[in-house]
Amino acid sequence: MSSFRSISLLSLASIAGLLLASCGQSQPATTTTPDSDPVAVLTATVTAGAVTPRQELPGTIRARQRATVAAKVLGTVQEAGFAIGKPVELGEVLVVLSADELTARVAQARAALDLAAREFEREAALLSQGATAQEVVNRLEDNRRIAAANVAQAEAQLDYTRITAPFSGVITARHVEPGDLATPGTPLFEVEGQAAFEVAVAVPDSLPQVALGETLQVSTMKKTLAARVREASPAADPRSRTRLVVLELPIGEDVRSGQYVRVLWPVAQREQLTVPSSTVTPFGQMQRVFVAEGGEARLRLVRTGAIHGERTVVLSGLNAGETVVIDPPTGLRDGQPVTAALQP
Repeated sequence: MSSFRSISLLSLASIAGLLLASCGQSQPATTTTPDSDPVAVLTATVTAGAVTPRQELPGTIRARQRATVAAKVLGTVQEAGFAIGKPVELGEVLVVLSADELTARVAQARAALDLAAREFEREAALLSQGATAQEVVNRLEDNRRIAAANVAQAEAQLDYTRITAPFSGVITARHVEPGDLATPGTPLFEVEGQAAFEVAVAVPDSLPQVALGETLQVSTMKKTLAARVREASPAADPRSRTRLVVLELPIGEDVRSGQYVRVLWPVAQREQLTVPSSTVTPFGQMQRVFVAEGGEARLRLVRTGAIHGERTVVLSGLNAGETVVIDPPTGLRDGQPVTAALQP
């Protein structure tokens, strides 16, 4: 009985060994993945050169012709036939003041002129007859000229009661109503021309000055305009530490007074690395480029700066003379073989 058990155990051990051997022979052999095919790409060279960075400054569009019209004489507002937004023409009467004192002064001056003229004519007739002295006639002639000047002065004062538009434009503010008392210097209304506009910008004193006549870029919400420097204050405001600069916009542009714009102000030149903007692509919250070296594409994380035309400033991550991939394909990955050709 014990010998039978020994034979059974040996048989089971042999069968188990055969099964293990057969299982080991059925395992597949280990294989390697072949390299990807090279991708043809266009490349460009990282260049170093003098770049003039530009800083965005806030500016405000305003009409080149603008005026706050005030009263020159004392009077009560009799008429104020205008409204904000109303177009007006040069010389159009907008405000009429009632000033009885000035009307009376004109009448008085004219009466004095009539009297002086009659006295002069009478004495001149007597002089021709030898009945008076030349000195008397000369004095009366002086009186007549003085009276005529007084009439002109009184009429000019009376004309100040009719306030007209100083130029063609549109009313932008109204400060009086009929019945108000207008005193000399009291603002009555504001008017702006619509033919030409300019940009006023406060330039920090730390930025360089720009020569008169130089052209700068001005960006609105819709487009970018070229504006010429027309005025540039050489002195800085001691409170804001800024200089006022006025840029002249081209005639006929679709802008409005008070509109916010951004002025691209040049900063001092410095050496910087630049690459074509199409070589830089987003990589999560960072930016990357692919460098072609040794027949492979190598991913580089970069930090970029300002964009100048079609080139982007690279602050870190690249060296001058390296070759970068233009418009990298979507599936391009780090280490993938590439065949590179420089952009013509």
